[in-house]
Amino acid sequence: MANLASTYRNQGRWSEAEKLFVQVMETCKTTLGADHPDTLSCMNNLAFTWKGQGRHTDALALMEDCAQARRRVLGEDHPATLSSLEAIAEWSR
Repeated sequence: MANLASTYRNQGRWSEAEKLFVQVMETCKTTLGADHPDTLSCMNNLAFTWKGQGRHTDALALMEDCAQARRRVLGEDHPATLSSLEAIAEWSR
């Protein structure tokens, strides 16, 4: 489902991508837990989808939550954490 959602996003099919990413994120939270790295990746993907839809405030808030969780779970220097922090810096300009 996540791969299909990414394909939709890459095609600019934002609404379809968003619906799937929300479903994937909620499923991951339920089955893996809110702090599981796969759940955090889903959160990251949804934030990028919202950014693509022009929902800048929502995207930034979700990415900030994602970065905070990635810091806690993966560590400050993990590539996924750094990627989230880079997105926040770019989106905050």
